[in-house]
Amino acid sequence: MKFAHLSDCHIGGWREDTLRDVNLKSFEKAIDICIEEYVGFVIIAGDLFDTALPSIEILKQTAKILSKLKEYDIPVYLIPGSHDFSASGKTMLDVLENSGLVINVMKFLDGKLQFTTDRTGVKLTGMYGKKGGLETSDYAVLEKEHLEKEEGFKIFLFHTLLNELKPNEFEMIEASPISILPRGFNYYAGGHPHFVYSKYHEGYGVLSYPGPLYPNNFQELEKLKHGGFFIINVNGNSVETKHIPLKIVDILSYFINAEDKDPKDIEEEIINKVQDYKNKIITLRIEGCLKSGKLSDINFKKLFDNFSEAYFILKNTNKLTTKEFKELDVDLRGVEDIEFSLIKENSKEAFFDESKILEFINVLDKEKLEGEKSADFENRVIRDIDKLIGL
Repeated sequence: MKFAHLSDCHIGGWREDTLRDVNLKSFEKAIDICIEEYVGFVIIAGDLFDTALPSIEILKQTAKILSKLKEYDIPVYLIPGSHDFSASGKTMLDVLENSGLVINVMKFLDGKLQFTTDRTGVKLTGMYGKKGGLETSDYAVLEKEHLEKEEGFKIFLFHTLLNELKPNEFEMIEASPISILPRGFNYYAGGHPHFVYSKYHEGYGVLSYPGPLYPNNFQELEKLKHGGFFIINVNGNSVETKHIPLKIVDILSYFINAEDKDPKDIEEEIINKVQDYKNKIITLRIEGCLKSGKLSDINFKKLFDNFSEAYFILKNTNKLTTKEFKELDVDLRGVEDIEFSLIKENSKEAFFDESKILEFINVLDKEKLEGEKSADFENRVIRDIDKLIGL
């Protein structure tokens, strides 16, 4: 038996059309490889989309790619992640499921999490991810005994960072213990943290994070260069994972030390350093304090004209300063982590606890649907708030 494990696709996440297109091509290439490898089914462990309500165009493109799997009769099993989860419970994943393109395996009956059985006999179930790791409280009340006693080959999908699995660079990020998961499953298909991991854990099974399907921000482009996913081969009780890299466009990263240099020096250094750029994505990180001039004196438009044959160029000047301005500390955490940290820090003085505040944010983060009237959109938001507190 063979199956694929994807996670953190974040389709539609990039603002730049060019990078959004590369992200989508990574997803399509992964699906094509799944078909070529004759996998029995595909797992997506959360964050198929970057938001609960992606644009209609993004939805159409994603559905078109998923329809390839349906043509080959390859089912797709998934759970909502912290990005495509909605506090109202309504997401575009429902549209895909109603179209027969995916199956959400997080299903409850009489308060108990149920299994979805694949035609291979494999039994799948799982739990969603929420912003700020709020799914941990749901795990605390999850009935696990019937899940652990179930016979057969079992897969558990989850979208949570676990303490025992995180690398050193994630040391300061809050995580949950492995004990929140039900025990005795053969494979645990994880998502959420953007790193690659796969290892057997006694009493549980093989726990895996495939990492993002494509880098989702500047820092990840620098570090990861590309995304990937797992193909898993099962032979009896043996579970073997193989990570498949997805190299769509080559990425070259350059660091420019601007300390005690002027804008002209920076321009010359960039032109001298960036030589191999044709059909490649180029990232430029420029840091330091200029000895003279302003940031705007660096003519990036003229610079980038020299690299017109590059696939795309991104620059990061967050830590580029001048003598005239006091240097500011830049928080390199993601927006979601910063939001949660601020809420946690100030929730003690608020009327609502941090869990309720995050639910409010999820409701107010809704986007107006295409063709939806403003009044209908406002009423929809009000109804969801009413469910939280009552008006």
